[in-house]
Amino acid sequence: MTRATLLASAMLLSSLPALAQAPASTDAVYACASMDDDMARLSCYDDAVGRLKAAEEAGEVTTISKAEVEEVQRDAFGFSLPSLPKLAMPKFGGDKDEDGTLRSVTTAVTKVKTSKINGLTITLENGQVWQQTDGRSVSYSKREGVKEAEVKTASFGSFMMKLDGGVAFRVKRLK
Repeated sequence: MTRATLLASAMLLSSLPALAQAPASTDAVYACASMDDDMARLSCYDDAVGRLKAAEEAGEVTTISKAEVEEVQRDAFGFSLPSLPKLAMPKFGGDKDEDGTLRSVTTAVTKVKTSKINGLTITLENGQVWQQTDGRSVSYSKREGVKEAEVKTASFGSFMMKLDGGVAFRVKRLK
């Protein structure tokens, strides 16, 4: 072995206790790629992947797909969940702000209930229930039924809804 290889191996071995105590993450795996010595790199990969697998089995780390994140975003739309944007709101495109926050959702309507006191109560295909909060008169075809609703974020944390592209009215999410 050359002197450089011995030095690199000694440095790696001296850093293993620190690596073993570091939290499991993909960063530890990626850090191994920069090592020049094949044996040191393999040892680093084995250690990092082992810690990551142990953390996953212990329930400390999980991997979620882009589709799963987008499903959470759609399901949570309209609810105030302060920790959700930090947890699962990466920028995946679509109708979102610069910070990855979803701005609108369009989905099928399963039921529209009219009340003189409460206005409209709209149940969406995904199980969300929205209540009209303004006194605006909203026209829709009772005979043909409402096909879809578009809910958009509005000012000061409020929401606006359109039924089949009609007039927008203010709503709040009940369920």
